[in-house]
Amino acid sequence: MAIYTGSNKQLGGTETVSKKEMFYYGLIQKNVLVTGANGQLGQEMKARAEITNTPFRFFFTDVDHLDITDKKQLEYFVERNSIEYIINCAAYTAVDKAEEDVDTAYLINYEAVKSIAEVSSSHGVKIIHISTDYVFDGAASTPYKETDSCNPLSVYGKSKLKGEESIANIAHGWMIIRTSWLFSKYGANFVKTMLNLMSSREELNIVADQRGTPTYAADLAEMIFVILNEAEWYSGIYHFSNSGETTWYDFAGKIQKLAGLSSCKLNRITTAEYKTAAQRPMYSVFDKSKIENKYHVTIPTWENALNRMLAADR
Repeated sequence: MAIYTGSNKQLGGTETVSKKEMFYYGLIQKNVLVTGANGQLGQEMKARAEITNTPFRFFFTDVDHLDITDKKQLEYFVERNSIEYIINCAAYTAVDKAEEDVDTAYLINYEAVKSIAEVSSSHGVKIIHISTDYVFDGAASTPYKETDSCNPLSVYGKSKLKGEESIANIAHGWMIIRTSWLFSKYGANFVKTMLNLMSSREELNIVADQRGTPTYAADLAEMIFVILNEAEWYSGIYHFSNSGETTWYDFAGKIQKLAGLSSCKLNRITTAEYKTAAQRPMYSVFDKSKIENKYHVTIPTWENALNRMLAADR
C-alpha cells in the first residue's frame, strides 16, 4: 500500500505499513505464483515484494524453474505449493519475430495461458493476466475503453487476444490488465535503448506519428499489489498505463533532456519510413478510469514515472 491522498491510493509513493497491519500479515499468508519473473514486470514485482510487508508468499519463476507450456508441470507446482493466485507476466514479446515464429508465439501467449486458465478453474486459483495494447488496431482517436472492440494487426496481438479469451472463458476468478509501452531499469526497453544509443551516436531517427502512453513497470507492479491487498475481488478487464500521452519521438526527447544527452540529434520520421515486419497500432492511449475508480488510485504521469525510473537506475 502506498501513501494515501484523501480516499485515494497514490501510486509511486512511499511504503507505509502500521504495526497492526504487520501483525495481521504475520498471521495470514497467501501463496502467489509469479510467472515470467525475469522480465521487466516480474523483476519489479520481486523488488516490491522485498520491501513490502504483505500477507503473501511469492513464488517467482521463469522458464528455467517452471515451464508454463507444460500443463502437468504447472498443475503439480500449483498443487505442491498450495497456490491461491497466479500473476502471469510471462509472454512472447518479440513482436517482429512473431510474424515468422508463429507457433512459438501462440504456444506461449495462447496455449500456455489456456493451461493456466484450466488449472485456475480446476483448483480455484485467481489469476491476474498481463496483456497488451496490441489487441487493438490503433484506428481510434480517443482513449480505448475495456469494452471497445479488439482488432489486432499482428501475430503478437492476435496471440495475446486468444490468451485473453481463454482467461475470460475458462478461469475461476480472473483479471486481465492491458498495458502499453512498458519500461523499467530492468531488461530491454525503449528507455534503456535510447540511453545507450544517445550515448554512442550523433543522431537518431525516431517515429513521431505513433501515439500512446508509456508504463513504468514499477507502477504496474504496485497496482498489482493494491489489487492483491483489496478485500474484494473484481473480475474483469482493466487498462493500466501511466497518465498522459505522447509519441515515441517526444518520449525520446524527454529521455534525452532528463539524461542530459543533448549532443545526439533526434530526427522525426513516419511509421512508413520505419519498416518493421509487424504492423503497430498508430494510437495506443488507454482510458484508465475503470481501474482508478474501482481501486481508488491516482496514477502518476509518464513524465513523473520516467523521472523516478532514471533516478532508480543511477
